[in-house]
Amino acid sequence: MIVVTGAAGFIGSCLVSRLNKAGYNNIIVVDDFSKTEKNGNLEGKTIGAKVGRNDFISWLEGFGREIDFIYHIGARTDTTEFDKSIFDELNVTYSKSIWKACVKYKIPLVYASSAATYGLGELGYGDDHEIVPRLKPLNPYGDSKNNFDIWALEQTEIPPFWAGLKFFNVYGPNEYHKKRMASVIYHAFNQIENTGGMKLFRSHNPDYPDGGQLRDFVYVKDVVEVCLFLMASPPASGIYNLGSGKARTFKDLTVNTFMAMGVKQNISFIDTPEDIRDKYQYYTQAEMSKLIGAGFDKQFHSLEEGVTDYVRNYLAEHKYY
Repeated sequence: MIVVTGAAGFIGSCLVSRLNKAGYNNIIVVDDFSKTEKNGNLEGKTIGAKVGRNDFISWLEGFGREIDFIYHIGARTDTTEFDKSIFDELNVTYSKSIWKACVKYKIPLVYASSAATYGLGELGYGDDHEIVPRLKPLNPYGDSKNNFDIWALEQTEIPPFWAGLKFFNVYGPNEYHKKRMASVIYHAFNQIENTGGMKLFRSHNPDYPDGGQLRDFVYVKDVVEVCLFLMASPPASGIYNLGSGKARTFKDLTVNTFMAMGVKQNISFIDTPEDIRDKYQYYTQAEMSKLIGAGFDKQFHSLEEGVTDYVRNYLAEHKYY
């Protein structure tokens, strides 16, 4: 029995699909199922049972000994939300309860951390444990993820295996419900389809040209491959970066979206919204040597490959993974 929290969401539902493809069908999916806009993400997938997010901790008391692995992917991920209490409850306190259950019932655990923990990257983007307490995230979401990482590293009572995955800029199918927080590729596809053009944020940093802001974009299909690897061949417990390892510009991403759609390039620029302007990361790039050194040897999709697959096989047909 495998548990996936956040299973109706973007990464969680893709993970359920990949687990099904690998032959795992007794999957307990955990989420807030009152949000019907996410229903399509689980259609056609084989699961064992649905458990509401608020019921999951008590459910574990009855079924904990039957669980083989937990993927705790669920989280509040809105980087524009600044109510710290929301993140404390959902991303820290709730995650601690899952951790403690994994200790009690000896369940291996993979949980979602985030590259938002790195802030402006003052200390680089290496996943060494010693820098975690010194990181300075730019928003309450990043703070909550880093606070849980710090707490996890301090624990003496631990699951038989655990890994915190610092997701970088994940994109791909099953993000239809994410609205403002969906990937730039998703927004580009819709803008191009509706207007023939795409508006990108203007740079407010003299070190970067408009559209030259750099992010580590990683395709969700690569993310779920790493998740399965950690269950099949668990390395040393700890925190691992999960990006492509190659920073690319937003202009690169958008140009490739135009190409995948077969539409002539038409890019313009607008000011970055003031509510996120001073919290904006201009550069992220995952240092991936730790995961590779742990034995993960599959090639990641290039940006060109990932965008083409996402646009042509999912967005263009409004299909799910």
